[in-house]
Amino acid sequence: MTEALSPPAVAILPARGGSKRIPHKNHRLFAGRPAMGWPVAAAQDSGLFARIVVTTDDAEIAETAQALGAEVPFMRDADLADDFTGTTEVIRDAVNRLDLAPDVPVCCLYPTAFFVTAQDLREGIDLMQGGARWVLALGEYRTPIQRAYRRTGQGADVVAIDADMMPKRSQDLETAFFDSGQFYWGSAATWRDDQARIWDGAAGVVLPADRCVDIDTMADWDFAEKLFALRGRN
Repeated sequence: MTEALSPPAVAILPARGGSKRIPHKNHRLFAGRPAMGWPVAAAQDSGLFARIVVTTDDAEIAETAQALGAEVPFMRDADLADDFTGTTEVIRDAVNRLDLAPDVPVCCLYPTAFFVTAQDLREGIDLMQGGARWVLALGEYRTPIQRAYRRTGQGADVVAIDADMMPKRSQDLETAFFDSGQFYWGSAATWRDDQARIWDGAAGVVLPADRCVDIDTMADWDFAEKLFALRGRN
């Protein structure tokens, strides 16, 4: 188990109120609990965090977050709650508002990370303490992406992205991973650096396929509910 951190870590959940594709996404009920209740519980169970903070522009989300035991020490400005603002900008703003010391470990934890566990978060901080600048949650592509196709929209429109890879055997191709959209670790100083990119100097916590659902659309949400019912929380 990860030892007590010095300085203690801070979790920040970016939960804006204006989701278009899934209305009320960040506090919509999932398996009988407000969406953000699942990652907040994992953060609480991990024992890593001195503070679990929700950054939101929405009063109802703020009320839900506080009822779950998270803090809402400020309301996010409207210009950081539109459809174009990136996650790193939102976390940078929160780190600055919280006036965190440069060496404080900060975990950006998505409010729809329904399947994240306390152990995932502990593995992440261990990797960061081992020297990684960033740590993110990854999923493994189930088929080789080197043999992917694309569509041109014209006639016989399916073509190989890299024709040279097509004859190769699956076992001869490199395993590839994707960002599972659940959490990112970095120091407060790293989050403040507007030139820092999450894919530079990163390590990954690889999650099993049945816990890798990035919630962007209602189809994702429906799939996650079915998966949750099949496998449960653990």
